[in-house]
Amino acid sequence: MTTSTSRAAAQGLGAVVGFLVAVEIASGVLQGYYTPIYPQIAEHLDISEGDINWFEAAQLIVSALAIPLLARLGDLIGHKKVLVLATAVTALGSWITVVAPSFTTFLIGWALQGAAIIWLPLEIAIIHRRTRDSGRQGLLTRRGAAVLVGALELAVIIGALTSGAIVESLDMNVVLAVPAIVVTVVLVAVWFGIEDAPGESSGGVDWTGLALVTLALGLVMAGLVLVRLEGAGSVRAWIVMLLGVLALVPFVRHERSVADPIVDVDLLASPSQWPIQLTAFLFGIPVLGGQIPLSTFAQADPDVRGYGLGADSGFVSTLIGVYVITLAIGAFTLPVTTRLFGVRRTLIIACLFVAVGYALWLPFHDTTLQAIINMAIAGLGSGALVASLPAAAAAAAPPERTGIATGMTNGTKVIGGAIASSIFAIALASTGSIDKLGEEAANAPLSGYLVVWSVCSGAALLAAIALMLAPKVAFVRQDESVS
Repeated sequence: MTTSTSRAAAQGLGAVVGFLVAVEIASGVLQGYYTPIYPQIAEHLDISEGDINWFEAAQLIVSALAIPLLARLGDLIGHKKVLVLATAVTALGSWITVVAPSFTTFLIGWALQGAAIIWLPLEIAIIHRRTRDSGRQGLLTRRGAAVLVGALELAVIIGALTSGAIVESLDMNVVLAVPAIVVTVVLVAVWFGIEDAPGESSGGVDWTGLALVTLALGLVMAGLVLVRLEGAGSVRAWIVMLLGVLALVPFVRHERSVADPIVDVDLLASPSQWPIQLTAFLFGIPVLGGQIPLSTFAQADPDVRGYGLGADSGFVSTLIGVYVITLAIGAFTLPVTTRLFGVRRTLIIACLFVAVGYALWLPFHDTTLQAIINMAIAGLGSGALVASLPAAAAAAAPPERTGIATGMTNGTKVIGGAIASSIFAIALASTGSIDKLGEEAANAPLSGYLVVWSVCSGAALLAAIALMLAPKVAFVRQDESVS
């Protein structure tokens, strides 16, 4: 590989990453835009603010169920084609929320936005494939991932600031149209700006395997929803979840018996993949499950509850902004940290940052400065993990399996977040009821928040330990590509 060829490959990659950045900007808008205006959305739909928790449940279910199929299709028919498909579904869902005449219709549109969960894994797979002949595939993939996640986090802030600025002056339908317009523009950009490369995997879609994994995930997610509705003492909820776990047995047996599985369980269980996938699952607990409790704690009045920061929505936005900025820093510095420490050590350090950040909440939760420091430390580690996990999974997978490997990092993260969300709902609410979660979380005892922070910190620490115990062969190829 000549220097000029390598330079040309890198320059061509820059154009591709530029279009993919647009996708992550849209992703950031979706993640940040709605948070400050949840009360106005509830008023617009004539529902209680507690009912907004249904949005999270519905979107997590769709995300978990969509990942195996979309990831497999990416390997089969091409990652660009599936990125276009997922963006089109997300755009459709976004427009449904604009014109929805009822809560149910709005919920359907919101759930369809869950297709965006596959965006980043597909983008990493596209970059990984595009850099194959560059001589620096691992390094360029990590650099691309860092840029994408950095753009995502900055767009979260922009989205939050935008919605907060316009919600009081514009009709709600117009306000809701903004993210729909952004996603639609990005759909056009992806359609024309990303080269269409064929898939590298053979065979077809394993419909039996898809049905089995859908059944298993659907039952587990349904059981988690029942826990939040009926509380931890619900026998029905635990039976449903147990059935979901048991459904994994025929699923694994089937996947190992077919040539082209919907989920390559042998690959995911290999020494090069299981440490990454386990880390993603454990990371989902703090990054997806820990945010709502932090928001409700910050807004708790210490004169009334004996704890909390007594913050208004403006300060909560500031706290979120600081967290997101540190996420971006953690992502942007990923190429530097991997060059200095190697891939495995970087992942371990990132997990430890998250563990320390949440552990600091246990003794230090009385002032706004303490809250900012805690979240900044957790944010640095979280940003590095968001960017590094899909890239690490891609580097450790064969070319025809990069889609499923990167996709499952988000899939396992979503499942971890869903489980944590239900656990935290129980910890913060006496009944675990979805429609009363917001009200009861605000009145939860401090011990409930201590449980949340302990679980978040413990999950990140377990991830670090798992990475330490993982076989060195899992990261040899990745560390060789750092320089």
